[in-house]
Amino acid sequence: MTDEANPFESLQEQLDDAAAYVDVSPDVLERLKNPERVLETNLSIEMDDGNLRTFRAFRSQFNGDRGPYKGGIRYHPGVTRDEVKALSGWMVYKCAVVDIPYGGGKGGIAVDPRELSDGELERLTRAFAKELRPIIGEDKDIPAPDVNTGQREMNWIKDTYEKLENTTAPGVITGKALESGGSEGRVEATGRSTMLTAREAFDYLGKRIEGASVAVQGYGNAGSVAARLLESQLGANVVAVSDSSGAIYHPGGLDAAAVRSYKDETGSVTGYSGAKRELTNEELLTLDVDLLIPAALENAIDGELARDVQADIVVEAANGPLTPDADDVLTERDVQVFPDILANAGGVTVSYFEWVQNRQRFYWPESRVNEELERHIVDAFDGLVRAYENHNLPNFRMAAYVVAIERVVKAYREGGTWP
Repeated sequence: MTDEANPFESLQEQLDDAAAYVDVSPDVLERLKNPERVLETNLSIEMDDGNLRTFRAFRSQFNGDRGPYKGGIRYHPGVTRDEVKALSGWMVYKCAVVDIPYGGGKGGIAVDPRELSDGELERLTRAFAKELRPIIGEDKDIPAPDVNTGQREMNWIKDTYEKLENTTAPGVITGKALESGGSEGRVEATGRSTMLTAREAFDYLGKRIEGASVAVQGYGNAGSVAARLLESQLGANVVAVSDSSGAIYHPGGLDAAAVRSYKDETGSVTGYSGAKRELTNEELLTLDVDLLIPAALENAIDGELARDVQADIVVEAANGPLTPDADDVLTERDVQVFPDILANAGGVTVSYFEWVQNRQRFYWPESRVNEELERHIVDAFDGLVRAYENHNLPNFRMAAYVVAIERVVKAYREGGTWP
């Protein structure tokens, strides 16, 4: 694993590579490689002990050619300006791949939320919402949860915005609790799209997913839901999972739901009694399995580690878990990688459904949400395969970016340049 690759440079390299297969001029491509604006702010809040503490926060609005900016807010000590810019860019092309009418945005606060009390987290979240107020809105920029944020934080942001604006605007943010205007199916959406992408990938490649061995790096919401659905709905065999504490392994299979319950109770997957042995995260990433799902943070697999990856198929539940060097190595080795901007697009797709429901004040049952999500992911997968075959592309990531760039460029050209 490496933390040296700059995620924003990785995004730009991916776009440069894909642009070779798209009718786009260098000047338009340069526009597509950089955010339209980035908010950088310092949030000063009173801690429980009465002292003042300041936190750096960001919101990047990358491209709005296809609709309002859309993207999550993460709380993590590693949040940087370049990381947020990269993530907002990936959101642009993720939304385009699954053909939902959004641009891309992303935000974050450089903080370890485990070090703050609930009261301190609420004050920090509301302080950020106050700074975001002028640039977000139902038709401008719609944030959502991301790493270390969830329904609670989204509810606080919604409440702060509505009080300051003296209005009711549930569509200003997605990922809310149901009682605050959230959508059925939102919590499982990212893991579900990962499962659907894996199902389609195995089918396209002529492989059997029932009984296939699966390793999942990162056992938060996306990773644990994907593991459970792969096991319960498709009959896959989840043999290894990990979190920041380490990895657990059982060649005969782990009970994905039981491991998640154990993690919820103890804070870690390590120590789970149903495991045969414990591994490091790097050991998990190089297990001889049919399917590897990186579901943690970006840059989990670099070029060096990619040489040791033994999985036949990689489906990315995390954002940017492979560096460009890793992509090159895996392509040379004929390891099929199905990219994040398709596989984890379930979150933003169901966020779109939530936004639609908020605007209409009409809410869908979970069965409809899951049905619509499956249709979007399957259609997007089919489009990716068509691009891969028609353009004779080297890998499926390139295919996803070709599809996405073509859609964004078309929207830009149709709108024209003004002034």
